Amino acid sequence: MNTIASSPRADHALGSVSEHPTERDASNAADRANAGVGLERQRVIALRSSVVGTALEWYDFFLYGTAAAIVFNVLFFTKLDPMIGTLAAFGSYALGFVVRPLGGFVFGHIGDRIGRKNVLVITLLMMGLSTTLIGFLPTYASIGIAAPILLTLLRLIQGFAAGAEFGGAVTMSAEYAPVNKRGYYASWPGVGVALGVVLSAGVFTLVRQMPEADFMNYGWRIPFILSSIGLAVGMYIRLYVLESPAFEKIKSKKAVQKSPVSAVWKHHRRHLFIAIGARFSENTAGYIFQVWALSYLTAQLKIDASIGLVAVLIGAGLGALLNPFWGMLSDRIGRKPVYILGILVMILGSWPFFMMLETRETPMIIAGFVMMIVFGLYPMFSVQAAFFAELFPPSVRMSGICMARELSSVITGGMAPVIATGLLAYYGGSYYPIIGYLVFMGGVALIALLMAPETRGVIYEEDA
Repeated sequence: MNTIASSPRADHALGSVSEHPTERDASNAADRANAGVGLERQRVIALRSSVVGTALEWYDFFLYGTAAAIVFNVLFFTKLDPMIGTLAAFGSYALGFVVRPLGGFVFGHIGDRIGRKNVLVITLLMMGLSTTLIGFLPTYASIGIAAPILLTLLRLIQGFAAGAEFGGAVTMSAEYAPVNKRGYYASWPGVGVALGVVLSAGVFTLVRQMPEADFMNYGWRIPFILSSIGLAVGMYIRLYVLESPAFEKIKSKKAVQKSPVSAVWKHHRRHLFIAIGARFSENTAGYIFQVWALSYLTAQLKIDASIGLVAVLIGAGLGALLNPFWGMLSDRIGRKPVYILGILVMILGSWPFFMMLETRETPMIIAGFVMMIVFGLYPMFSVQAAFFAELFPPSVRMSGICMARELSSVITGGMAPVIATGLLAYYGGSYYPIIGYLVFMGGVALIALLMAPETRGVIYEEDA
């Protein structure tokens, strides 16, 4: 009897059968319940962090684009012809996209090597500080050529940070999500993007109500300085986020890649090119319909800028509300059908969009923006998060997403306002070449989607 009792196996067997079965089972159940509650709590915190961080990122980015269309061409590129000044302002805007791939490579590598959380904290800090400082910059009239140089430098810092901000947020959201709800959970950073656009357009609309002299003197600075509030809130939330479960599992299995960027190129090149091609439509649409079209309304159609800002505000607001719906729909029917819907709206809706603007009637202008933003841009943007996360395994996921997003950004989003303005100038104000440009970019994306696998519900060996 004593021999059996002294045996660990016997003790375990006796304990499990006769000693304290109820207490042991209850303890195990409590542990599992606590683990579930902890995971759910972290999932909520991760989603909040992603929404707030991406809202700040896109508030900053679209704020710069809006100011480039309305303010910077006058205050920072003063000595240039108005059309050339607009091109120069959008050129400084595009430079932010030139450095985004570098930021994506650097921070994507760090995110896959060290973890997602640290990257998200660093990029948020860089983005918020650079945007706030723009609000304090002297203009060309005060310090001459140094003004546009400093403006461009801060834009480069913005771009470097943005190279991984959204990619990191998407990675974190997707890795915290249940497999069968990945589209829904990963769509929430897109809500942050829409909120960023809404806040940017909304704040600019408010300050545009100031007398013109006051607005051009100091009013335009207010939206940039307000970025500091978003920075403080975002940092507070992100510091409480734990590392994603997928990355923790990779670390525990000692499966961290030494060179994630090289691994993406060597082993996942086809999916990388599919993701790059898919972005041709989404990224072009985002910056044509939410940034460049504002300058088209004011410079070409001589319509007050506040009308375009209100149109973008309404479109992005509705986009934010519907973004989780597109994510849920992709969980039901797949990523590709929803993404292709957005591409087709962009291609087929380009000509009606310009026709609606040409009416110069406010309801028609707003309807045009809503059509292209809500039903063209956001179905693509919402689904893209889960789609890209599922194209790459966890060990290289952040690098893969950042590389795809930022390499494509240079030739799509960043250059879109410059290309559109150049086409408009070269063809004497005709919008037909811009329609052709939009159709071409949509066609590239459609080919990429047709070649892509359906990724809904994919589980990699690293996840097991």
